[in-house]
Amino acid sequence: MDITPVPGAALPMSGYGNRTQGFQRIHDHIYVRAIVLSDGSSQAALIAWELIAVPTQVWAELSQRITKELGIPAENLLLAAVHDHGAPSLTGLDEGPPSSGTIAYTAKVEKDAFEAVRQAKANLQPAQFGFGTGNAYVNINRREFFPQMGWWWLGYNAEGPSDKTLAVLKFSDLSGKPIALFINYPVHAVVMGPDNLALTGDLAGATSRYVEDYYRGRVATRDDAGWELDSGPEVKVDGDGPVAVWTSGAAGDQNPIAMDRGEDFTMVEGLGRILGEESVRVANSIVAMSSQASLKGAQRVITCPGRRVTPGPLPRREYAFEDADPVDIRLSLLQVNEVALAGVSGEVFTHIYQRLKQQSPFQATMMVTHANGYGDYIPSDDAFGQISYEIVTSELKPGCAESGIVNGFLQMMGAH
Repeated sequence: MDITPVPGAALPMSGYGNRTQGFQRIHDHIYVRAIVLSDGSSQAALIAWELIAVPTQVWAELSQRITKELGIPAENLLLAAVHDHGAPSLTGLDEGPPSSGTIAYTAKVEKDAFEAVRQAKANLQPAQFGFGTGNAYVNINRREFFPQMGWWWLGYNAEGPSDKTLAVLKFSDLSGKPIALFINYPVHAVVMGPDNLALTGDLAGATSRYVEDYYRGRVATRDDAGWELDSGPEVKVDGDGPVAVWTSGAAGDQNPIAMDRGEDFTMVEGLGRILGEESVRVANSIVAMSSQASLKGAQRVITCPGRRVTPGPLPRREYAFEDADPVDIRLSLLQVNEVALAGVSGEVFTHIYQRLKQQSPFQATMMVTHANGYGDYIPSDDAFGQISYEIVTSELKPGCAESGIVNGFLQMMGAH
């Protein structure tokens, strides 16, 4: 469903605090995409929109409506944002009362997300699914130490932890024709920086667009040897083609390897093609497909002590922190056979996901962030000693969130 606001709408763009203007033009349209699954007795929905976040109140309202009117239990929903900084904000994300335009736009997004799920449910058909992974070198750790200044801040740290795994869940009909792809990769969708005033789905939108166009036979890709291939009759899809749902993995400390300046979208399209080609390669290499499914969902909220940095310029050499309100983090586990989708309502650091993946009893574990509610940065315990942008803007005290997330998911997985 297209959630692009009308041209000229006075809607502020989200993600950069020093950008006060609303969007000035539309570069590419933004969307909410949905996949609905059924195992014959229960149903689940995987939803992602090309916005910066999912406000907690919006999640509560939308999940209740989906449960009430469509019969899909809230614990079987994953509603994620791609963390796009080139799209409008929603109510519940900014300080102060929202404008009438933001209120109206939020209502449109909720309505369109519900409609996407409704249509997906109406189109349920016998299907099979498989899981695969690849690698894409599109992200880099963004917590860099600047020795001349004596502090850590936003930059490029090639030595920092960075997971290059691109994961794909592929859903096809029983003849093998793709219906949908669920794509997961850990990177901030912020190729377009704070100078950009053009509406865009950024890296996430470019990736989904490439994959969907590929299966419609509109683009070419390359095999492992570098030869360019067309989509071929075995994967070409007539009509509307499959939906490609992109989600952000544990990207709290991950930025794109390069970013555009101003309104030059060259890098967006280039990096989107790299992720898109790898998504297609992984999807087309998945041959172990199952037509038998078991869906199970569970959610819980963990609460950690809060803190905030004392006022002063950022960045600086010395920081002080004071106690603040406790912070709730929603954990959402959706099991599709032996694949676990672990949703977290915040921006999770790489080490937390790596620890969960190592200890998970499931054959495959994907972490979906910005899911089922709004939360800020969730650093791993080892990251708090290097005080960077993410640490001073996080609302968490060290020593709680990492173990709370990992142990919380392991307990839910054990119950399954």
